[in-house]
Amino acid sequence: MKIWATWVTTGVLLFAQAASASSAVDILLKEYRAAGAGPFSADAGQRMWNEKYNHAEVPVERSCNSCHTSNLTDSGRHAKTQKLIKPMAPSVNARRLTNIREIEKWFMRNCKWTIGRECSAQEKGDFLLYILK
Repeated sequence: MKIWATWVTTGVLLFAQAASASSAVDILLKEYRAAGAGPFSADAGQRMWNEKYNHAEVPVERSCNSCHTSNLTDSGRHAKTQKLIKPMAPSVNARRLTNIREIEKWFMRNCKWTIGRECSAQEKGDFLLYILK
């Protein structure tokens, strides 16, 4: 009986965190639409995720999957520091995409590091839909 209660509690907590991810993403998508972006596309997000970028600050090609891998359910490693990066998929990492401030912070850092500039509202929305997919 105790094991069953533990499983139920764990399931409820995971559901609550998943709902939180959905809520944070919904808020951000609404903000991006207000900025003139949309409609958003998971397919466009996936294409950008796998695209290789070159920019003046970095002599090598980079892509999102250089660190995060092309499988969002796998852990990745930072290309420079080799620091472990937990999976991007909220289905595997329940804390992913739950904090608006964190999402925006990592968009700022990762877009500049990978693409060489800030991502547009359209690109952010496309990425979010791809990660949720």
